[in-house]
Amino acid sequence: MIEALRSVASLLLGAGILILANGLMGITLPIRMGIEGLPPEVSGLVMSSYYAGLVGGCIFGQRIIGRVGHIRAFAAFAAVASAATLLHALWFDVLPWAILRGVSGFCLAGLFASIESWLNVRSSNETRGQILSFYMVTAYFSSGVGQLLVNGWQVTGVELFCLAALMFSLSLVPVVLTRVDAPDLGHIRALSFRQLYEISPLGVAGTFGAGLLSGAFYGMGAIFGQAIGLSIFSVSLFMGASVFGGLLLQWPIGRLSDRFDRRTVLVWVLTATAVVCFAQYLVAVMDVGTFGMMFALTGLFGGFMATLYPISVAHAFDYVDRDQTVAASAGMLLAWAIGATCGPLLAAAVMGQLGPSSLFLFLMVTGAALAAFARHRMRQRPALPAEEQGPFVPLDAIAVGSQLDPRTDTGDDLPPAEEEPRRATAG
Repeated sequence: MIEALRSVASLLLGAGILILANGLMGITLPIRMGIEGLPPEVSGLVMSSYYAGLVGGCIFGQRIIGRVGHIRAFAAFAAVASAATLLHALWFDVLPWAILRGVSGFCLAGLFASIESWLNVRSSNETRGQILSFYMVTAYFSSGVGQLLVNGWQVTGVELFCLAALMFSLSLVPVVLTRVDAPDLGHIRALSFRQLYEISPLGVAGTFGAGLLSGAFYGMGAIFGQAIGLSIFSVSLFMGASVFGGLLLQWPIGRLSDRFDRRTVLVWVLTATAVVCFAQYLVAVMDVGTFGMMFALTGLFGGFMATLYPISVAHAFDYVDRDQTVAASAGMLLAWAIGATCGPLLAAAVMGQLGPSSLFLFLMVTGAALAAFARHRMRQRPALPAEEQGPFVPLDAIAVGSQLDPRTDTGDDLPPAEEEPRRATAG
């Protein structure tokens, strides 16, 4: 384990700095928009633009990497992300901020793809799972700490934007100096949504729903916190609790999904998500609890939410031929990104009509609807025996890790897109 960690330490350092910067920007912007008094609908548009950029990056980012090479592409993506971050500080205007967030999302998709492909080259079949675990811990820890960095300076100043831009630039250093041949991403391509949905309807719906929940909460959660009167420090703790909750609960809930029908685990996790969101709504509206209670509920919510994407992917992989797993993973990531783009827009519309606390009503209804769909799929066919299920692997859709997934076939040859899936009647 020590040797595996040493072999990727520089890459993990670069990824950690990158995610620190991204986490800082993700909380600074909504708080600043709240201070400026923007309506939730407008703030939601700006925050959803980041995820729209991720969609574009998922589709076109790897083409750029394949055309100019990993090192040049990584340097270009990091430079543009740093410049976009600094441009936020020059003037406050909704349309430029939305465009800049879209540019940042596109660049981040390319940066994560580059880092993960390098990590994949550094890992063997025996160490890929360990390296993925190191990567996920780095991603969650850095994202959580990034939320807390917002307390370093005034949100209305330029210092936080400068700090984020500095970290985007510094993330270049350990990555581009790593001594490893540039990997090849040319074989990674997505299945069509129709094919992917035929293979696993619940896998596609689950990843899309996970994106809805994640985009809505991380896009509008800070705006909710500020609207109910939390200090900036309390908002950073509130948002950070969800990140660290995800780090703590992915593994135990994931192990349950290996022992039982994954659809059953999804139903219970989604139901628990809806219940926790309703409790958060009551705490916020009726003022029946303390900040500590809200903090704990947010940690639970973040923990449950973080398991939805990897369990949905694991469920789909139970029905996907091994030589299609990379393509299927890319398709489910795209489904997540589309859901995350819609999440802030829909949540903002609800908050604009019903008040800031209705964010949790939106999350509750989304979780309940997904639970109902999962229950419906359970009635369509028998459960796959536990011994035929593949292993659960912790994943984070933002720092994807799909290329490091030990379940994927990383060979260069993929079957034609029209080849029939192994289990066309999947759950």
